[in-house]
Amino acid sequence: MSDPFSSSTLRIEQPRRGPFAKSRYKVMDGEGAVVAIAAPADDQGRAEVMRGIVPGKSNLDARAVLLTTPDGDPLFVVEKQKGRDYTEILGPKEDVVGSFVTERVGRRYVVYDGDGTLIGAVDVDVPHNNFAVHDTGGTKVAHVRKKWAGLATHLLTTADKYEAEIFDPVPEPLRTMAVMTAIVMDMTLHESKEIT
Repeated sequence: MSDPFSSSTLRIEQPRRGPFAKSRYKVMDGEGAVVAIAAPADDQGRAEVMRGIVPGKSNLDARAVLLTTPDGDPLFVVEKQKGRDYTEILGPKEDVVGSFVTERVGRRYVVYDGDGTLIGAVDVDVPHNNFAVHDTGGTKVAHVRKKWAGLATHLLTTADKYEAEIFDPVPEPLRTMAVMTAIVMDMTLHESKEIT
């Protein structure tokens, strides 16, 4: 599989396993075939995972997620820095593909390529459910939507579901960054759901 994200519609879902499913994702194409899976990049023990759900602990800690093909070949690393200001996307050889930088927390993020050149922006609606990805000219190149999974799922698990629609043709690396928007925004804005 040369380009696992070639589909114009992708679904990004977290498994429905309560708070221990944080930072785990499954990426599927428009037909529902799994094209990538993601898990924490470091092998966290149970104590480290528990740190994210214990009352009084910040959920703004740095974390990294490794995306691989279903066969285990590395694709990307999503590396969220501490806080909500900066998230970097790395290729399989640890080369920087691009970054998301906070312009207005929860409202707007600017997107840079690996050389630090501005290539676009992500505008977020007030409930943090719709993410419009634009190029530098203001043209909308993708729309990422967080889907409602029901009240119990929303309150008791971290099982969020996203759909990314890419308005091809979108040049690289903006296309890859548009796909990564779902995981980055989930790690930045939605992983704070905790049972405390």
